[in-house]
Amino acid sequence: MAKTLVSDIIVPSVFAPYSLERTTSLSEIIQSGIAAGDAEMDRLAKGPGKTVDLPFWKDLTGASEVLSDAGSMTLTAITTGQDTASVHNRGKAWGANLLAKLLAGDDPMRQIADLVAGFWARDLQAILLKILEGLYDATAGVLKTTHRVDIYSDVAAGSITDAMRLTGDTFVDATVKLGDAGQNLVACAMHSDVEGFLRKRDLIDFLPDSLGKLVIRSFQGRRVVIDDNCPKTAGVNSYSYLTYLFGPGAFALGNGALDPNEAVEVGRDILASDDILANRKRFILHPRGVRFIGAAAGASPTNTELATATNWSKVYSDKNIRVVAVKHNV
Repeated sequence: MAKTLVSDIIVPSVFAPYSLERTTSLSEIIQSGIAAGDAEMDRLAKGPGKTVDLPFWKDLTGASEVLSDAGSMTLTAITTGQDTASVHNRGKAWGANLLAKLLAGDDPMRQIADLVAGFWARDLQAILLKILEGLYDATAGVLKTTHRVDIYSDVAAGSITDAMRLTGDTFVDATVKLGDAGQNLVACAMHSDVEGFLRKRDLIDFLPDSLGKLVIRSFQGRRVVIDDNCPKTAGVNSYSYLTYLFGPGAFALGNGALDPNEAVEVGRDILASDDILANRKRFILHPRGVRFIGAAAGASPTNTELATATNWSKVYSDKNIRVVAVKHNV
């Protein structure tokens, strides 16, 4: 008697590219422009090794010289620097027992297949926030001073003023941390508490999506990404929050497409009556201009290693690192 197996539902050669496409369409950090990919990043993500080198030309500096018929101009060289990105190797496996299917009256593996892209979109965002945790570590984060505005005060709720909160005015203070490059900030990520406060103040605008539905949130003209993994830290009297502002392509993104049969595997444990789906990814997600100098213990950095401040070193000039944080009250 023939029966339908998980391998009949999920065909790796079809599922793998579809999952990648759906992850991209569901990812707010990609849709907002925070993380941007290109063919070169994809190529690097497909290559060997735990890390990839990203050499760059440094900007020209100094002042012009007055021309003279009595001497030559001073020759100045253009110099280079090197950024380094870690290549992430991640995977996740799901399984469902036959009894679960029988008792639920629905196929859990089909549901899992439909939800995989959403899982990876959230996971990508979680990795990005772990990287930011390392960059803004209060003790040794390389961006904690140059790219952060601290207006938080650990006072009782009744004593919190707008000068301590994220508002239109204090948002401007954050943008000018990048000087004239601050006008290029395109998105911000914030805790839902912060978004709720701004919405009560009528400071959140709703823009239409491709279907005309007013679902895209905007603050001060920047797209809003809501994530409760954005830092919320208890003080003695009040919580502090970190809200992040991003320029376009602040994070480099590359997808190292695996062979579909390596990216997706399906199987069945006949003795346990378990259907199994395993999904693997190899990709780059890297803050442009901040070099990863850590030595990952495994095949690629864990979230804990990404959140470790000493694993990062600043290599771009401050204006060219397109991330700013605001520490504030609500």
